[in-house]
Amino acid sequence: SQIQDITIEETDNQETKSAKDALLLWCQMKTAGYHNVNVRNFTTSWRDGLAFNAIIHKHRPDLIQFEKLSKSNAMYNLNNSFNVAEEKLGLTKLLDAEDIFVEHPDEKSIITYVVTYYHYFSKMKQETVQGKRIGKVVGIAMENDRMIQEYEGLTSDLLKWIESTIAALGERQFTNSLVGVQQQLAQFNSYRTVEKPPKFVEKGNLEVLLFTLQSRMRANNQKPYTPKEGKMISDINKAWERLEKSEHERELALREELIRQEKLEQLAARFNRKASMRETWLSENQRLVSQDNFGFDLAAVEAAAKKHEAIETDIFAYEERVQAVVAVSQELEAENYHDIDRINARKDNVLRLWNYLLELLRARRMRLELSLQLQQNFQEMLYILDSMEELKLRLQSDDYGKHLMGVEDLLQKHSLVEADINVLGERVKAVVQQSQRFLDQETTEGYRPCDPAIIVERVQQLEVTTRV
Repeated sequence: SQIQDITIEETDNQETKSAKDALLLWCQMKTAGYHNVNVRNFTTSWRDGLAFNAIIHKHRPDLIQFEKLSKSNAMYNLNNSFNVAEEKLGLTKLLDAEDIFVEHPDEKSIITYVVTYYHYFSKMKQETVQGKRIGKVVGIAMENDRMIQEYEGLTSDLLKWIESTIAALGERQFTNSLVGVQQQLAQFNSYRTVEKPPKFVEKGNLEVLLFTLQSRMRANNQKPYTPKEGKMISDINKAWERLEKSEHERELALREELIRQEKLEQLAARFNRKASMRETWLSENQRLVSQDNFGFDLAAVEAAAKKHEAIETDIFAYEERVQAVVAVSQELEAENYHDIDRINARKDNVLRLWNYLLELLRARRMRLELSLQLQQNFQEMLYILDSMEELKLRLQSDDYGKHLMGVEDLLQKHSLVEADINVLGERVKAVVQQSQRFLDQETTEGYRPCDPAIIVERVQQLEVTTRV
């Protein structure tokens, strides 16, 4: 009978046991620690069905929910163990629950059935030992497979990172300001010192991983793994070289742009210095040409005219300096300087001040010319008055009383005086007409070289004198 084959490994071989005792001992060992299970025999100990369930659970805990079974529910327990053994383990159902759940179950029937459990589970254990050997080889192969997946995944990730970094490094859209480019340079340095080194370590780790993997596969009698085209170590190294090249090129481009921006800032500073000097000079000269102080006689006004010529010469010579400011602003604009709007606004202000100064200068020249003409007019009046005096003296002169002169002479002398008087009359007419101009606001653009009352008074004085 099968029962004779039962051996218990854990017992001392010297102590031979009967097959029945051996089976009982096996059952006790397998059910030790199970709540409400106490195998003392092959009869009553099995009535509630818990012992059958415990043995199955011990070997296959996935098949029985032992903690859910209750001692009082014997019929359910018995049927549960018999059904699981038949359906899941292929063990023939040799017993019926009704035959076991009695006062004195049949010992032989129970032993015969329990022996099938013993053989099934012992065989399972032997298979496990063999399985362990196979499992070890399979396990290594699976681990190698996992390492292949890891290598391929890490390689893909690293290559992706290299390509996207090359693309980013190839970007030449620099921020258009010194501060912006300095920040970009700082980001580049951070890439070099923070982001790149771990990737270099990753690259080294990939070489180690591949070497380890190939060694393990040889040791496990597997054909060593060769990475796919594009994922070899040589491919990674080539990609890395391309990365180093774009990194070098970006650094050069950044430094070049940095130098360009520094030069632009220096140029902008030069512009600001020049513009500031021009603004000061133009404002001071505005004040200068806004003051008239021409004086109140011909000599003073003539001196003022000479001085004005000198001022004009100075100011016209200054145009070159104004143009220098414009030239610097144009250079900044051509180089796409980031703060060009402010630069242009200041340049426009300098030009506005310049044009305003020229306008003031033109207006001053106009005022000065009017003043000069007025003084020349007054001077002419004085000359006329002098000539009048002279004529009067000639008329009153009794020259011709002392000498016996011919009628011819007298007539001739008279006509000469008359001619002089006519000329003087023309001069008076002209000077009065000229004076009228200084009283007419339209012709003088609203400027009055002197108080109109003075002009009126002088004209009247002249007219009175010439009437006499």
